[in-house]
Amino acid sequence: KPGTDEVLIPRNTLLDEKLCDLIDENSVDSIKVRSVVTCNTDFGVCAKCYGRDLARGHLINLGEAVGVIAAQSIGEPGTQLTMRTFHIGGAASAAAKESSIQIKNTGMLRLANIKSVTNNEGKLVLTSRNTELTIIDAFGRTKEHYKVPYGAILSKADGQDVAAGETVANWDPHTMPVISEVSGWVKFVDIVDGLTVTRQTDELTGLSSIVIQDVGERATVGKDLRPAIKLVDAKGKDILIPGTEVVAQYFLPGKAIVTLDDGAEINIGEPLARIPQESVGTKDITGGLPRVADLFEARKPKEPAILAEISGIVSFGKETKGKRRLLITPNDGDAYEEMIPKWRQLNVFEGEMVQRGDLISDGAETPHDILRLRGVHAVTDYIVNEVQEVYRLQGVKINDKHIEVIVRQMLRKAIITKAYDSEFLEGEQVEVARVKIVNRQREAEGKPLVEFERELLGITKASLATESFISAASFQETTRVLTEAAVAGKRDELRGLKENVIVGRLIPAGTGFAYHQNRVKNRGNHLAGENFEVKFSAADEEEIAAEFSMIAEDPTASLVEMLNMTDEE
Repeated sequence: KPGTDEVLIPRNTLLDEKLCDLIDENSVDSIKVRSVVTCNTDFGVCAKCYGRDLARGHLINLGEAVGVIAAQSIGEPGTQLTMRTFHIGGAASAAAKESSIQIKNTGMLRLANIKSVTNNEGKLVLTSRNTELTIIDAFGRTKEHYKVPYGAILSKADGQDVAAGETVANWDPHTMPVISEVSGWVKFVDIVDGLTVTRQTDELTGLSSIVIQDVGERATVGKDLRPAIKLVDAKGKDILIPGTEVVAQYFLPGKAIVTLDDGAEINIGEPLARIPQESVGTKDITGGLPRVADLFEARKPKEPAILAEISGIVSFGKETKGKRRLLITPNDGDAYEEMIPKWRQLNVFEGEMVQRGDLISDGAETPHDILRLRGVHAVTDYIVNEVQEVYRLQGVKINDKHIEVIVRQMLRKAIITKAYDSEFLEGEQVEVARVKIVNRQREAEGKPLVEFERELLGITKASLATESFISAASFQETTRVLTEAAVAGKRDELRGLKENVIVGRLIPAGTGFAYHQNRVKNRGNHLAGENFEVKFSAADEEEIAAEFSMIAEDPTASLVEMLNMTDEE
């Protein structure tokens, strides 16, 4: 209970309507719930992580085929989706842009990852990109959480109290400013009329502004020039940004608009230039089923967003013909280097601090990058939200757990990064469950644990890469799957539904689940009761010779002989 040590609901309790009301009455904001994606069961998922059987309203029964239910729950509304999107077409996601943050709850304002300067009016101007603003109530709980963009003007500082309905941050949604972090005089670098910039005059106001040309639009002479604004002191010497060794020089991307003149005086926290935000382009407009298919197949978009591989300070190195060199230098360790095409618009400036996984260049995010840089939780959130977005547009409600069941299957594989003396090879692709089983044994023996990285596979790839070769062969590329299984000497444990249907056994779901459980239990008792020697499975030479002689004499006779042998036994 907030503010006390009283436990309202013990862990592992199934949440129902009554408990949700209890949570509301005690104004609990967030609780940790179990999820299918994080379930540690080796094969299948446990009932507690799955939760309710949505058809019957109680905890899911053991042996329920939740994967089939998930696939059908997502597939069924898809029939409505196709018909509609053919008529509507995709929806371009150019939503109304926000330009301020208005607080809904009274509390204390906290700012994380903040880098700011104070302008002449005494207000804070943000110079960091990943600033997070949270409102905390009297109990220390987070009530609201916002991301504040670069260049926003804050009217309150960290730790101040705010009232509900107050506006704490403002920014221009259509342009992104380039903020000066020091006071000084403007000095143009590589800003040459007709070569790197064009001058425009506003007909209404009569004011002229300079627009930076894109690299592609420039004449050959101007292609290697990098327009920038440098800030110098009264004597014309370079000024350093406080706390760093970086010169106050701001490189300007294509389409940036400069309204200052060369030699103009500028104060701290004022905009040097503005970059129009329309040029970023709307997000991918594939709607309907093709979008859902792209997400579940984990396809890489044409022009993916570029994310920061490590946390550190951004700088730009020597350029090549069509690319610029981006360097990220961490506090300790080696710098990360990446070549980025010049036409990509970057969201970062020289000397700026970025966190691992931050956006460096806009575009559609790749789920593989999100998994690698931000982890399993982030990629699950991304896929679930993006899939739900498509269905929400059509007014279809699907429970998140169905999508999570499928994401779990997509995340089933891992790449071994450090194998030590285990059965795995480095770089091998294996089931996460297998690695966890091996790691449990190694932990018990006091050996170092095998290290691995989770991998995201599309549903087609995941189905082909399943442990059961019978299941994979029945799906696609039968010859390839069977030859690979034969070469590798694979063994099929017959754990899933498809393989059991194919070999004609009861499926391990529904009533068959209990049958298989009893079978395993009885086998365990049988083995415990008898302490017998296990014979080496390979046949010895005499047996092979006997087999051959039987076949050589008369195939039909050998069959009769074998049948008689079983009768006599």
